[in-house]
Amino acid sequence: MEIACLDLEGVLIPEVWINFAEKTGIDELRATTRDIPDYDVLMRQRLKILDQHGYGLKEIQEVISTLEPMEGALEFLNWLRERFQVVILSDTFYEFGMPFMKQLGYPTLLCHKLEVDPETGRIVDYKLRQSNPKRQAVIGFHSMYYRTIATGDSYNDTTMLAEADAGILFKAPANVIAEFPEFPAVHTYEDLKKEFVKASRRGVSL
Repeated sequence: MEIACLDLEGVLIPEVWINFAEKTGIDELRATTRDIPDYDVLMRQRLKILDQHGYGLKEIQEVISTLEPMEGALEFLNWLRERFQVVILSDTFYEFGMPFMKQLGYPTLLCHKLEVDPETGRIVDYKLRQSNPKRQAVIGFHSMYYRTIATGDSYNDTTMLAEADAGILFKAPANVIAEFPEFPAVHTYEDLKKEFVKASRRGVSL
């Protein structure tokens, strides 16, 4: 059996932090793992900026409530489910991701959690599911004798892509594509389907 391991933001849904930055006008919050490879550095920067401007979870969730999956994402996901087991491996948080899961038909989502002050709504910290969680999930699937095909768009996806039996960059920026030429890079769901078909050993078809 083969498992498709998908990143979430930038692959199936819009980047939450970029949309929040656009809503608030705080350009510093536009930074993502496409720009800053060290996730802890990125998150500490984000939490500091939120504190400085007095924003909490409520304001971010209000922006999330206005967003939808990327055009073609649900159709692609449904195509994938007919041919593979599908797991979403993301560095987002359940507090951000679950509204999108409803729109995507509740695929399995493995991600992180936020620590929120119940009185103020301030995000005080975040808790990783585990260190290097995307790669570790693929290692876990391998330990159960699943073959894995993974796709993502950012620096934090590359260890997952490298650990998988096949890795594919999707809608990745030029800097990530240039640094990781070993992975095929595509920019449309139709081409991503073709890469999954090519990577599969079970004779799946379009």
